[in-house]
Amino acid sequence: MHPLHSLGRTLLSLGRGLAATTLAFTAACATTSSVKSTPVAATAEAPVPVQVEAPPAPAPAPADTPAARARERFAEAVAAFDAGDYARAEEGFQEVLHRAPQSLNAQFNLGVIAERQGRLADAQAAYEKVRFLDQGHVPTLLNLGRLYRMQGKFAEAIALYEAGLKTPGRDTEPALLNNLSVAYRLAGKLPQAEATARRVLSRHPDDAEAYKNLALVYYEQGRYRLAETVLVNARKLAEKDPGISNNLGMVYLKLEDRPRALAQFQKAVSLDERFAPGYVNLGALALAWRDYAGAERAFSKAVELEPQSHEAWLSYAYALDGQKGRDAKKGLQAGEAFEKVLALRADSPEAVCGAGWAYAVDRAGWDKAEGFLQRCQAAATTSAQDKQMIAAKLQGIAAMRKSGAPAAPAEDGASSAVGGSGAMQGGSPGEQAAPEGTPAQDTAPATEATQDAAPAGQLEGSEPPAEAPKAE
Repeated sequence: MHPLHSLGRTLLSLGRGLAATTLAFTAACATTSSVKSTPVAATAEAPVPVQVEAPPAPAPAPADTPAARARERFAEAVAAFDAGDYARAEEGFQEVLHRAPQSLNAQFNLGVIAERQGRLADAQAAYEKVRFLDQGHVPTLLNLGRLYRMQGKFAEAIALYEAGLKTPGRDTEPALLNNLSVAYRLAGKLPQAEATARRVLSRHPDDAEAYKNLALVYYEQGRYRLAETVLVNARKLAEKDPGISNNLGMVYLKLEDRPRALAQFQKAVSLDERFAPGYVNLGALALAWRDYAGAERAFSKAVELEPQSHEAWLSYAYALDGQKGRDAKKGLQAGEAFEKVLALRADSPEAVCGAGWAYAVDRAGWDKAEGFLQRCQAAATTSAQDKQMIAAKLQGIAAMRKSGAPAAPAEDGASSAVGGSGAMQGGSPGEQAAPEGTPAQDTAPATEATQDAAPAGQLEGSEPPAEAPKAE
């Protein structure tokens, strides 16, 4: 049987990325290889570039002065960053800081580089240094808040945004207010989330992000037609925004109109081929229909775009695991993907149990399978029935080792992986759509509940992704 795993909040919707929240399907799963989707907010999934004002142009100085050399080195570091040479860019910004320790842009850009490289602790430390120098540095507040949200630290994100809004001149900053609305929603404080979105619209009636946040609140409240109306209005303001199409797709899933949902997800990625939430949701739909090969293609793109998303890796692992009955190599690849999840989220019982069952498909993976299955069996979240199945599997591996027999072929489309959450599901993933960062409910591509229904997605929030280096 194939339990659906809730890949966290993977259907990214309304806004964009880790910094901007987006809808995305996620699989909520027991320990089997079945996957179910969960809604994700599009604006909080990936760092979003933010504007950083360059310091006023200094009076002309000789080319050999320290200030001139620092500006030249800064420009070289930006060029290296744009070329994807993060090591050289980091070295350059470090040198700028050595020459000008108060350079906010250089310190901030070091945080962006660390984030791009997956060094989230280093990124947070760099952003904290900028905040120490300037409590109201909006790009830093947005990126640091997004990091908090990625870790589920919604109270910290709320406190950060609220503190930023108290900085003189920042009390009506739309970006901070929009991200505060996202954080409130993810924390389950829907009245505050709605009030904050309306606060933005009272001063900026054409703010599409505020409309998206308001729609997400209605989505969470089950007021899907109202959410649709608000999103349609938002699209009039930002017709090229893929997050709006993504979130509309999530709404249509809840309204049980899968063809329109599919069309919206496809439109989202056509508007922006690097819009990860759209690929996550397409993958979640494919999983719901047991199209594991299609799901693999979609999720492979999602993890390429957002390699630090444990939800995307978990869904990708389930897509591979669903094909191990026909190709044992897919099982081993699934095991590796589950290990990627554990590298990002060490306490994920779904990944522990999933890795055990995936590696068990082939003799080459038995050593790892035994270790992971034993960990899964000992997990408090694993049901008694699942523990019995794991015990039987371990005995089977031991017997095959002794006899020299190859691993028994796995049933295609129905992995025997169980454990972790203890849930098992034989049908397609239940539909669970929920905004990013919030607990998912039963939907087929992404959420935490497990109910046989249509795929669900993640709602996108409005936090922008990390800012790219800016020229001094």
